Amino acid sequence: MSIGAGIALFAIGAILTFAVNVETEWVNLDLIGYILMGAGVVVFIVGLVLLMRRRRSDTVTRTAVDPAAGERVTRQSTATTDDDPYV
Repeated sequence: MSIGAGIALFAIGAILTFAVNVETEWVNLDLIGYILMGAGVVVFIVGLVLLMRRRRSDTVTRTAVDPAAGERVTRQSTATTDDDPYV
């Protein structure tokens, strides 16, 4: 979601900077556009970093003897935990 928000902020900022030719006395739309484009780039990069974070996986190996067959049984289970619960 943050990657899309970064792209949207950048696009809105570019539209304000390069496509809107309205002069107002109380606000500079070019400056607001540049600020939105910068914020969009930052949000996009943060989204990429969060996406590329390494996820941790734990592997558990258990060995037991099957009483019916008398054989040794090995079980492995792998659990992957996400660092970010919102992904």
